[in-house]
Amino acid sequence: MVTRTVLTGDDIDRAITRIAHEIIESNHGTANLVLLGVPTRGVVIANRIAQIISRNDPTFSAESAVGRLDITMYRDDLATNPTRAVTETVEPPLGIDNRVVVLVDDVLFSGRTIRAALDALSDLGRPKTVRLAVLVDRGHRELPIRADFVGKNLPTSRDERIKVQLLEIDGENAVVIAA
Repeated sequence: MVTRTVLTGDDIDRAITRIAHEIIESNHGTANLVLLGVPTRGVVIANRIAQIISRNDPTFSAESAVGRLDITMYRDDLATNPTRAVTETVEPPLGIDNRVVVLVDDVLFSGRTIRAALDALSDLGRPKTVRLAVLVDRGHRELPIRADFVGKNLPTSRDERIKVQLLEIDGENAVVIAA
């Protein structure tokens, strides 16, 4: 398998910082803002975004505005891939009702993960608005879903795989394409 690094750790840091600033700008501040990470790497990215936002806006509390949204039971591929582990959904203490919820994931591909996240989110409550932030958008959508905040657009072939590596999980920061 041939691999090539397309984003280094510094590139990832810059992309996440840019996403954080775009979220603040789009929301006109941090009022009513909640970040929900999609496990596994989306949770890490959501926490990183929250830390950057809290450094720029002291009124924003990362601890009370970040959660994780498990989508396992909402996926449409459970029959073909039943080995997925169910993780805990952690709703932020602020809740999601009437809040601006930003779903955070590592890679946007077909859109099916985000469709599942939207279904899971509707069981938690009724947000005012839902936005989507992804580190990498690789194209090949199967559903009419697009990200509001994108770290990097990486057009790929269907034969290629994108692997996001984050220090907290993988011991290093990189985005790699494997063919």
